[in-house]
Amino acid sequence: MPTTPHASDLASILPGVWNVRATNFPMWLNRERKSPRFSYDLVSENPLTLRDDVSYFTADNQEKHVVGTDKWADDHFVWRGKSLLKLARSRWAVTGKNDASTVLAIRFEKTAFTPAGIDVIVREAVEIDELRSLVARNTEQFGLTAEDFASLTWLD
Repeated sequence: MPTTPHASDLASILPGVWNVRATNFPMWLNRERKSPRFSYDLVSENPLTLRDDVSYFTADNQEKHVVGTDKWADDHFVWRGKSLLKLARSRWAVTGKNDASTVLAIRFEKTAFTPAGIDVIVREAVEIDELRSLVARNTEQFGLTAEDFASLTWLD
């Protein structure tokens, strides 16, 4: 049974820095963007609102950032970009987690600019032995199908 957290749980689980360790999202699979990280800061608990900073390194080792705000709506977040991306929106949800809430699966819906995708993220500074095996043995807990799992590429 998936352990999809409720908004009140996400307010305490998400703040902090997370490393993308597995994905099927094309943005992270090309050689132009490396070492993706998500940083979440709690803005408000009611309604649940987060500030996020998605960072990565380019092929020539320049760090880039995409900053936005995530607002809870029913059972998912609605992301809105800042600055040049202020008109951009996307929907995403945490579909499951491990018991310690240090590994999360996130599902992104398709937008006009990006395909749907899945990321498996791990809290920064947490080492998970055999991460791939953990997720493989617990796909349902992470809200993943066998096809979802098979579509993931595991990042260094």
